[in-house]
Amino acid sequence: MTEYGVAAHARVRPDKIAILHGARRVTYGELDDQAARAAVVLARRGVGRGGARLGIALGNRPEWMVAALGAARLGAQVVPIPSGATADEREYFCTDGEVAHLVDGVGLAQFLTELAAVEAPTTPDWAPDYVTLRAYTSGTTGRPKAVLRPETDVAQAIDGMVRYYTWYELDAPEEVNITGSPLHHIAGFSGLHSALIFGHTAVLLDHFDATEWLAAVERERVTYSWCAPVHLYRLMAVDHDVRTAADVSSLKRVLHGSAPCAPSLKRAVMNFLPDGALWETYGGTETMGTVITPDEWLRKPGSVGTAAPGSTIKIYSADEERDDGDELPAGEIGLIYIGSDWGRGFRYEGPEELTESVYRGNLATLGDLGYLDEDGYLFLADRQKDMVITGGSNVYPAEVESVLITHPGIAEAAVIGIPDDEYGEIVTAIVVLDASAAPSDHPLTGEAVIAFAREHLVRYKAPRRVEFVDELPRDPIGKILKRELRAQFAAT
Repeated sequence: MTEYGVAAHARVRPDKIAILHGARRVTYGELDDQAARAAVVLARRGVGRGGARLGIALGNRPEWMVAALGAARLGAQVVPIPSGATADEREYFCTDGEVAHLVDGVGLAQFLTELAAVEAPTTPDWAPDYVTLRAYTSGTTGRPKAVLRPETDVAQAIDGMVRYYTWYELDAPEEVNITGSPLHHIAGFSGLHSALIFGHTAVLLDHFDATEWLAAVERERVTYSWCAPVHLYRLMAVDHDVRTAADVSSLKRVLHGSAPCAPSLKRAVMNFLPDGALWETYGGTETMGTVITPDEWLRKPGSVGTAAPGSTIKIYSADEERDDGDELPAGEIGLIYIGSDWGRGFRYEGPEELTESVYRGNLATLGDLGYLDEDGYLFLADRQKDMVITGGSNVYPAEVESVLITHPGIAEAAVIGIPDDEYGEIVTAIVVLDASAAPSDHPLTGEAVIAFAREHLVRYKAPRRVEFVDELPRDPIGKILKRELRAQFAAT
């Protein structure tokens, strides 16, 4: 088969640029050498020994992938951790993920010093440059839960990537990727990782800045990118003269997903980008579900597409009393289930019933509601979960609520997502003050609640909006009626 991965490309075209990051230009030869050195250093730290993993808590920079490739060459998984995670969050990821060594901003200088000291590192004839993540998604307790993949042969995994990128028409070696999403997020990681598997050049931004993104696309003749709707919003918010002066004609594909995209925004972006460039995907950390091209979306506005290659989409009733195992007909809303040609594609770490609760045979649900039309196109109706998706990142309300109620001035808190043109949804906290708290000369404000949350949570999980109420609406058994809160505050 055709050889893929950094080591293979380094042998054939060592001087080709692998990663552009600001003024830095890292060739495939240099990246391969650094990855080989990283494998030596990480092995000394116990990574790969007895299944021990590597934790990475860095911002977007080439060293993120150097460390990840070093772990891959040891057969070790990588635990991606937000660079802005609090000490408590880092401890959770490192403990739960059985991390033998953490590469973060504090220890980066020492890590690089040790890399430079490695003498004559060697690379296997065919290095396993497919990085496997121990990815996390939010759980019912509010703590992120690990999504575990079945053991997969590297060649088989790469073959699956080839199927997708051939379908996207992005499998040629001269493609150029741009990544602005954080590398700890599956969207950011997948774009850069895939580019390096295929021997593409990748432009890596510190973060997504729309003006910088446009300039880089023009300067480097970028051909593809993965975006969240919040990125598309920011692109269209760039000064009209600046945006229209940018040459984006090189773009073949801009794939977006991770959160709902307003139809008006999508139409505006489609009009700005080259014809046929804006594709949408639906799925999650657990699995890939659907894809839709621009032409299809114009015929089926609001749809997220048909089943992606190797996937199956079915709809079952979400009403437990009616749940007889029958598939629902076209047009009827129910739980969306996704299947794969490879069987069960994931399981959650923890009790087996946690995994079994989302499966029907080999079909799994992400908890989303929707329907298929008569042509097999999927339309999302709502999310059964309380998950908030803000700027493409998942936030589980229980985790935020558990932090807020530790504040001495807060009696109760309910966290919901409120629709927002820029972020898709914004994390909103509905707070009941503690009447028994000691009087203060400085009454609790929304700004103070947000600041408190940011002391204990990574920034994107903290509320952006806070509302105070006398009491929370509840049903007869005491469950908070979040749908009423959404209806009330979405309109204000």
